[in-house]
Amino acid sequence: MNRNTAVIENFYSAFQRLDYRTMNSCYSDDIMFNDPVFGVLQGDVAKSMWEMLCKSAKDFTLTYSNILLLDDEYATCNWTARYTFSKTKRPVINQIKAHMRLIDGEIVEHTDQFDLWKWSRQALGFPGLLFGWSGYIKNKVAIAARKNLEEFIAAKNALVTE
Repeated sequence: MNRNTAVIENFYSAFQRLDYRTMNSCYSDDIMFNDPVFGVLQGDVAKSMWEMLCKSAKDFTLTYSNILLLDDEYATCNWTARYTFSKTKRPVINQIKAHMRLIDGEIVEHTDQFDLWKWSRQALGFPGLLFGWSGYIKNKVAIAARKNLEEFIAAKNALVTE
């Protein structure tokens, strides 16, 4: 098996187990992550996002497929997450296309693409159906996600300093 394929499989099989430590070990120290909800995250902030998501996951399952190596550095992968959205208790099935850049056996760039309107219709219900396509809802979702991440990091840091 190709080294980059093995790293990607290790990342997603760890995600299936909600094992953020193993997921984060697949990342370089200065990882650059991007998705429609959190935007651009770098380094430990990106790693903390995975920790937060794994620790807060409810009714979570994940499948992944179609790992495609584009060249020596770039790869794509499809993955689907099924879970209960904590704020509304609504079920979500999110289909995602990951784009990754790997160097020396580590993921250095990771971009997840998915339809935020489709996600908001599931996660938010009627308001997501009506307004999930709008910049207002997209910004509101992004601001809430970033706030949750900042609070998670602050709480984690407070535990370390005590």
